[in-house]
Amino acid sequence: MSIKSLSSNAKKRLSEACFSISILVLLASCHKQKETPPPVSSGLTPYEIKYPFTFPALNIPSDNPLTVEGIALGKALYGDPILSNDGRSCSACHVKSTSFSSFSANAIPHINEGWNTKFLWRGGVEGTLEDAMSFEVNEFFKTDVTKLNANQDYKARFKNVYGVETISRKDVAYALAQYLRSLTSVDSRFDRYVRKESMITMSELNGFYIFNSEKGECFHCHSLGLFADNAYHNNGIDSIFTGNNAGRYDVTKNPNDLGKFKTPTLRNIELTAPYMHDGRYLTLEEVVEHYNSGVKKTATIDPIMTLPSFENGLQLTAQQKSDLVAFLKTLTDTSFVNNPLH
Repeated sequence: MSIKSLSSNAKKRLSEACFSISILVLLASCHKQKETPPPVSSGLTPYEIKYPFTFPALNIPSDNPLTVEGIALGKALYGDPILSNDGRSCSACHVKSTSFSSFSANAIPHINEGWNTKFLWRGGVEGTLEDAMSFEVNEFFKTDVTKLNANQDYKARFKNVYGVETISRKDVAYALAQYLRSLTSVDSRFDRYVRKESMITMSELNGFYIFNSEKGECFHCHSLGLFADNAYHNNGIDSIFTGNNAGRYDVTKNPNDLGKFKTPTLRNIELTAPYMHDGRYLTLEEVVEHYNSGVKKTATIDPIMTLPSFENGLQLTAQQKSDLVAFLKTLTDTSFVNNPLH
């Protein structure tokens, strides 16, 4: 289809989408002030994470600076059933090929987790990645560190990275946190488009307009950059909140939190089906249709879902829904899942 054949409304929407992305492209040429990472111990190799201007600052605890050796240690632990007492490993539920998520377990993807301060669907852990991994080691796996201390390879590697003679659960959590912090996705087709390295189609561009305007209202919770907001929302998928659907309420016991769940990133969303906290939707088309016509209004519904756009559903056409899905697929980062360092 040529630009000339578009309707005036379509041209207007395309112009608005182009303007939005032009702002991103302009800003992409600007450089953030370089952050000084925490110092590392002598003999270890510092590791620097590079990320785009659209990401917030990455805070790395001073007592767990990133090193090549620490990340490699965390990676080894991530894939080792030695962490558990029943043969499980982190990688059993967070599979690399599906962006460190799981179809069967519906695990939240381990992607750009270093920018999060809220973890798990209900926000059962808040704080740093070190706090999140401490929960995994102490509560989820109940790791028996005697097995690690009996392993001479791990003993030597922990001594090298953390200077410890005896491995503790804290050391294990810190090594895992280093590895997860290194799992950054910043090279999707959309990222490359913003960096003026490649093109996207007209359908994808129109999908971006829908995503980033009142037509779709997606950008409120999935802001550009991380495509998440590190917050909890009731997005209208249920009208009755019992069992697995009570959400954040299970943690806080605050009635205002009924039905609220953590916003997952949309980066690599094409690879991380099924969708929602309970995996009820198998395709992106189903997800889009929920927001288009299936939002259920309740007392704790997110204010975004009460905007005029949602009063009678988004009323997207079949083409607009297809365009929106096309845009979401531009967030797929194949270099992330194919990275041998991951």
